[in-house]
Parts: sequence; structure tokens; C-alpha cells
Amino acid sequence: MADISRVLVIGATGHVGGQVAAQLAAGGTRVRASARDPRAASLPSGIEVVQGDLTVPETLDSALDGIDAVYLTWPMLSAEIAERVVARIAAHARRIVLLSSASVRDELDEQDHPIGRAHALIEQPITESSLEWTFLRPGGFATNTVEWAPQIRAGDVVRGAYGAATMPLLHEADIAAVAVRALTTDGHAGAKYHLTGPAALSRIDQVEAIGAALGRTLVWEEISPEDAVAHMDWLPPDIARVVLNGLAGLVGTPGSVTSTVHDVTGSPARDYRRWAADHVADFR
Repeated sequence: MADISRVLVIGATGHVGGQVAAQLAAGGTRVRASARDPRAASLPSGIEVVQGDLTVPETLDSALDGIDAVYLTWPMLSAEIAERVVARIAAHARRIVLLSSASVRDELDEQDHPIGRAHALIEQPITESSLEWTFLRPGGFATNTVEWAPQIRAGDVVRGAYGAATMPLLHEADIAAVAVRALTTDGHAGAKYHLTGPAALSRIDQVEAIGAALGRTLVWEEISPEDAVAHMDWLPPDIARVVLNGLAGLVGTPGSVTSTVHDVTGSPARDYRRWAADHVADFR
């Protein structure tokens, strides 16, 4: 096993980062987590939580002291900040695992997708650094379907656009499991892992799976894309339209499935129904 004794998790208060921190700690790795407000972080006991803010890269210096490897969730900041963050990480650690995006396309000189563009900004300085790097490029996150929780708490109808859009959504625990392997074992340097769930389900079927986990019958109601933008009020309207355009493309061409989670971890990826069962509290 690689000689990785301490890992810094940047983004440990998020769905994936929290799983990374917990799984590392459960496996016996010493974990430090950075957070803007350490007092608000809710993480398992034994994880050291320190202050750090990616928008002010110099605040990471003390968090990086004594660190061998870093897990990084990137919150779509500027290229200038990305370069400063990577320089500071490279000055302390020797390995990094980045939660990137399947929207990044290596064949393009200029990324044509805003999410891909934002993640390419952080990938580039990492590849140019001295760090031993691994990029995780997940497709759809199962946790994004928590967007339906308010509607499900209010009744049995979920309204949205492109109910026939079909994709293999990922359980955050599986993304984290791949990250943990890349952080703590050798053989992952320079890898760009395209991660998906094990089977593609339509949004209509996803709603049905949530209902089954809750012991209820939920019904999908199709609405127009513009009406859907209003429902997606946690996103800026332009980003909501980008998401909806992506869903439109998945109506006729379902998202492809990869075996990467199993290939890297040795365990099969969890399906969406398992995710729904694990997250019933989010919908009650």
C-alpha cells in the first residue's frame, strides 16, 4: 500500500466529501477536513476539522501541514484561484484526487459546457504540477434528485420536465469508494475515471423508486422546460437551462454505463433503488 498516513479532505461537508472522510477514517487513515466554519461541520469523531477557505487560498497552508494526499471538491471558482490553490497543495502534498465532471471533454481546446469549463480550469494546473493526480469524472449524481423532496413531502405528484430522460445515477458512497482507493493505493496516477451507476433509469422510474422506498405511490407529471426552470429555484436560470438541455439529450439516447466503480473497488456499484432506500429520511 502507498505510504499515505494523513489525508486532507477539502469539501468534507458535501455529500461526496463527507463520504470520503468517513470511509478513510473507517479504514484507519488519519483524516483532516477543512471547512469555512469548522463549528458547523458534522463529521464522525476522530476526524480533525480545521478552518480553510478555497476562495482565500492562503488559509489552506495550516490545513496542509503534514498532509500526504488531498481530496478536492472544486466549487467552480476562477482560474486564478485554481492556480493558487494547486500551488499551495503541491507545496505540501504529493497526491491529489479531484472530483471533476464527466462534462470535461479532453478533445476540446475550449470546453463548450459551463460545468466542464469550470472543472477544466482546475484540472489544467493540476496536470501541470508535480502532484500525482487522479480525476474522478462522474456522470449524474443520485443526490441531485433530492430536488424533488419538497414536492414529495407535500403530496404524491412530482412535476418536472423530460421524465423519459434515462441515466445511470451514482450513489455518493461509490464515488467516495473510488476516491479512497485512489488516495490510499498505487496504480491510479494519471487516471481519469468516468464513473456511473450500474443501470440507467428514467426520471419517471427514479420517482417510482423513491415512492417504493417510502411505501407510497408517487406519480410523475410532465411540465414544460420553462415551467421546470421555475421549479429549479436553487439554480440560476441559465444553469437550470443547461441542466434541462442535458436531460433533453437523454430522452432519445440514454446515458451509457461504465464498470469503473467495480473495476477500481472490486465491489459492484450501488443502484438507484439502494440509494433511495438509504435516503428515505431526505424525503420525509
